[in-house]
Amino acid sequence: MELAYGIVAGLLGAFYLYAGGKKAVRSKERLAPMMGWVDTVPMGLVRSVGAVEVLGAAGLVLPPLTGIAPVLALVAALGFVVLQVLATGLHLSRGEVEETGLNAALVVLAAVAAWLATTW
Repeated sequence: MELAYGIVAGLLGAFYLYAGGKKAVRSKERLAPMMGWVDTVPMGLVRSVGAVEVLGAAGLVLPPLTGIAPVLALVAALGFVVLQVLATGLHLSRGEVEETGLNAALVVLAAVAAWLATTW
């Protein structure tokens, strides 16, 4: 189970570190072609989402590796479930149904990570 968690958490962590890092540092103009929703929300919120994603990625990976506060891995995984449910709602409200496939996959992966985090 630890190996399975490591694989799922590693994949999620890499995805959110990349995506969150882009949101945290890139300009609205550079983000807009790949993330149309950034035009409709304040840039401070985009930066905050990016910071949450980067911190969540660290929360998935670091506690199990260090043995310090391993419950944070569960909290991070559940936080990503909530984040993606909200992101799905945003896409649906904008009529971007085709964009929700990635959100659904990330919800499932985060839920699996949360479940695996409770088994070890």
